[in-house]
Amino acid sequence: MAKKRDPIPSHAKCVFKGKIFEVWQWEQKLYDSSTKTFERLKRPDTVQVVTVVGDKILILEETQPDKSTPFLTLPGGRVDPGEDPLTAAKRELHEETGYSAQDWSLWLAHDPVGKIEWTIYTYIARDSKEDAEPHLDGGERVTAQLVTFDEFLALSNDPRFYDPSLTHEFVIAHYDPAYKETLRKLILG
Repeated sequence: MAKKRDPIPSHAKCVFKGKIFEVWQWEQKLYDSSTKTFERLKRPDTVQVVTVVGDKILILEETQPDKSTPFLTLPGGRVDPGEDPLTAAKRELHEETGYSAQDWSLWLAHDPVGKIEWTIYTYIARDSKEDAEPHLDGGERVTAQLVTFDEFLALSNDPRFYDPSLTHEFVIAHYDPAYKETLRKLILG
């Protein structure tokens, strides 16, 4: 598992707790010996799944009530309290798509924002098969589609793609043929 970057200090106090976000504050001694109130957000970790079906990758076109336009994403969502990220990834994949996989590996663990205690875990699920109907939340509309590896990498140029934590990897693969081949083998097996 990834080490959390700059965890919230143990002496911090939670000053607001919403449905997703918490606001934590603490007094921090500065270099000149004065003190100042520091603040950081905390939210549940999330997972996303690169789902391999044969030689294709499953992506989702999703709409949600708080978004004005559909977006492209990977299956995924929040890690529930007490749940480990792999269990959450398996649950989210099955709930959103009806797919299960036999071969799972952690690809990336990324802390996207320095002032938010939050990790995005990206798993690769190979040998995936549809074995049930999706069970979507009331606020989700999802259409699954299979794309080639090259179409998957091209998502970095699509403004509808909602997973910027992967864009860096895709851009490197675009410019570095050796890395692209390494990534192809990593994802497709």
